[in-house]
Amino acid sequence: MGALDIAIVGPALPAIQKSFNLTTREASWVFNIYLLANLVSTPLMGKLSDMMGRRKIYILNLIIFAIGSAVIISSYDFTVMLIGRAIQGIGSGGIFPVASAVIGDTFPKEKQGSALGMIGAVFGLAFIIGPIIGALLLMISWHLLFAINIPIAIVLIFFSIKLLPSKQLADKLNFDWQGAIILMIILFCFAFGFNKFEATDMINSLLSANVLPFIVVTLVLLPILYKIEKNHQSPIVNLKFFESKQLILTYFVAFGAGLGESAVMFMPSMAAQVYNVSASAASFMLIPMILGMFVTAPLAGRMIDKLGSKIIIIIGVIILSVGLFTLAFAGSEKIGFYFSGILIGIGLAALVGSPLRYIMNHETSSEDRASGQSILTISTSSGKIMFTALAGALIAGLGGGISGFQITFTILAIVISITLIAALNLKSREAEVASRI
Repeated sequence: MGALDIAIVGPALPAIQKSFNLTTREASWVFNIYLLANLVSTPLMGKLSDMMGRRKIYILNLIIFAIGSAVIISSYDFTVMLIGRAIQGIGSGGIFPVASAVIGDTFPKEKQGSALGMIGAVFGLAFIIGPIIGALLLMISWHLLFAINIPIAIVLIFFSIKLLPSKQLADKLNFDWQGAIILMIILFCFAFGFNKFEATDMINSLLSANVLPFIVVTLVLLPILYKIEKNHQSPIVNLKFFESKQLILTYFVAFGAGLGESAVMFMPSMAAQVYNVSASAASFMLIPMILGMFVTAPLAGRMIDKLGSKIIIIIGVIILSVGLFTLAFAGSEKIGFYFSGILIGIGLAALVGSPLRYIMNHETSSEDRASGQSILTISTSSGKIMFTALAGALIAGLGGGISGFQITFTILAIVISITLIAALNLKSREAEVASRI
């Protein structure tokens, strides 16, 4: 449901834009407000899950998500719709971290890779069926795209009550509200500032009132957050997450994976320009990449259980880098574009789908497992947010032509290749098994 609601909005965007008479920039907030709210709520929901139990917070997230969907369904004003999307984003903030933590709590260590791989597979499935469902429901009304979430949420809530663990893991009265508020302000300012970054005028945009104050606030509040978390008995950001070499390397790889995810956003623009096709046709040219993700994610999960996470991450980084280099140098030919898409899909599935979340589950205890998964999500999202802004600026600065895309993807491939250093220094299979918490 969470992944589908991202995939299904793409086909609906033109109808939503027409319905509210929006500019392209205004319409982009249908995506942006959701991702922003999701990023801000993720650490809060993760920590609450660790303290109050998985079942309560997971159900709370489903209810919030359904409420957001209901607001959107009833919206005939764009502001109301954005409020609904923000509510959805808040609800989705705990869906994936808590789900990953539940797997860590309930599955045997030797089976967790396969289970986490299924979470990665649902993204591929959602992006395959999303445009199809979207096209069918748009024949009636774009409001119906969000209406399907409500019956799904009801079914999920019913089975969550029956199946999910309900144990309260910690004292819910000792919640780190001060740290939570500071962290959410930091994440909001970071994401909002980069989101307002203008691609056409990098220096002036960076120094503008829309960007610079938000980046400054982010930098000023970081040491304040560190001091608060250092002294709190149950911090929302456990500083021990940054004392482990294994976890620091994992964040670095996750950041690189986020960079790779951001590249996907620019592939349809490149295809539309190179092959002179419509935006919708360009989006369908990503189907080979999506199929690569869908097939690889569960396979990578099963291989983790047999070989460990390190080798899968190394393979993922290499394939993703090769895919981006191929896109840069051979993407002007259709066979090169499709082949690079397949490689990028396989590489992303081998990174984002399960190996990184597998490491977090193995390096954290049940008392802080969802919080750890939230930090991982923030690492990936940070890479995605930063490169989306910088890549747009770079492509525009290079004239917006095919050469701009080629140089941008080449730079991205080189940066992601550097994360191979971190991957090579992760724990071996033997060390990973020996250090399981």
